[in-house]
Amino acid sequence: MNAPSKNKRVALITGGSRGIGLGCATCLAKEGFDIAINGVREEPAVAETISTLRSLGANVIYCRGDIGSADDRGSILEKVKSCYGSLHVLVNNAGVAPRERKDILETSEESFEYVLKTNLQGTFFLTQSTANWMIEQKKADSGYEGCIITNSSISATVASVNRGEYCIAKAGLSMTRQLFAARLGEYGISVYEIRPGITKTDMTSGVAEKYDKLLEEGLCVQPRWGYPEDVGKAVAALARGDFPYSTGQVIMVDGGLTIPRL
Repeated sequence: MNAPSKNKRVALITGGSRGIGLGCATCLAKEGFDIAINGVREEPAVAETISTLRSLGANVIYCRGDIGSADDRGSILEKVKSCYGSLHVLVNNAGVAPRERKDILETSEESFEYVLKTNLQGTFFLTQSTANWMIEQKKADSGYEGCIITNSSISATVASVNRGEYCIAKAGLSMTRQLFAARLGEYGISVYEIRPGITKTDMTSGVAEKYDKLLEEGLCVQPRWGYPEDVGKAVAALARGDFPYSTGQVIMVDGGLTIPRL
């Protein structure tokens, strides 16, 4: 890694080594950000991804850890501090799906706790820690600009009765976005939520045939899968500051799936 530039902004993307998170990291690297990606795999497993991001001109570090763990959240931010000394953009992207899709009449407490610990509790408290650090940076430098973006899902409002714990976690993230937007407004720290729709990633590979059929039948206004770069481009626009008077808002990246239609 080259020496970090004090003139470059820094972005941390949780779950940034694959899928939607990697799409976000790639777009931010192209925008000139230095990058910190987080994941739970060992670093050698993401070496090729890191190399590809660096080829885009970004300094890149890997912050291994489970955001569902308080200790790991602390170590993730500590590595960003020690390597870069600052953080301008947090992209909350890490999340898990239920290990087994079950009807809500059969959902287990174990599955509920597993999903919410990472998707909601982990994201909330990483956002809290990051927000406090961003406030410190703002107080030290009035020109500092911070931004927090959470990738949730259309499942924040679209009910899937065979994965209720996932939907509940995403709905909670929607309120998390509103709370932090309201709290951080006085510091000029913008907070946004992006809701991806049916997106082609390893998480959706097991239901690809189902959604191929639904898309052919008109599930979305735009008759195709979403891709990680679709979300990444939206993240880059928010991180650049293209929506400076829109804190607290939701950006839909769902191909028109949630448009009410007759």
